Amino acid sequence: MRFFFTSGTTILTAALCLLAQQPNTPSQEQQASETRGMPARATPGDYQAHADAGKVTIGAEFFQHTVPSPEGVLNTDDYVVVEAGVFGPPGARTTVSFQDFSLRINGKKNPQPSEPYAVIFKSLKDPEWEPPVPAGGDSKAGKTGISSSGGGGGGKTGLGGAGNDPPPVVHPPFKLQREWESRAKKQAFPEGDRSLPQAGLLFFVYRSKASGIHSLELIYSGSGGKASLALQP
Repeated sequence: MRFFFTSGTTILTAALCLLAQQPNTPSQEQQASETRGMPARATPGDYQAHADAGKVTIGAEFFQHTVPSPEGVLNTDDYVVVEAGVFGPPGARTTVSFQDFSLRINGKKNPQPSEPYAVIFKSLKDPEWEPPVPAGGDSKAGKTGISSSGGGGGGKTGLGGAGNDPPPVVHPPFKLQREWESRAKKQAFPEGDRSLPQAGLLFFVYRSKASGIHSLELIYSGSGGKASLALQP
């Protein structure tokens, strides 16, 4: 009996040693770095504008209502987008957050705060995506005003009725929407204590056309310091 007890103890001890040698569960920062942020450009001078902010340097560029990503460009009518990068000397670290940034549009007294990336999900669109044509239907029927039903009640008989109705709202497939959201999330500005440089997209509420923007001022106020950058609309 003593032999079996000793063997079991040996096996248990070996198992515990193997577990101890396994890598630790990735930290929240490591997990976030895999899903948030984009590669910083080579230098702050590679951005549209750059400025020193105490211990760090900020670079930024305005992208109007577009959300750039390696897979292609998405659009959002409700937000404007700024790509920002935070740079420092070799080996430097600092705490970064989208909340460090605000955007003054057309010289307004109160700048617009940067928003969490998830708020743009409902407004994301792919300019190249087109709704599928209904099976067995004619995409031109609505333009001619001819009802697809042969007649009947409801006031939509024969000519004219269908043509007066607003076009139906067609939503992208759920899986496609999730893909767009994932693309935006991966490009969003990172957060936490990070080694520099770090870069990502910032989102600001603006529901009008970008052509109505005449002046832009990106304001940074973070752990590294403070800076103000004039961007080109």
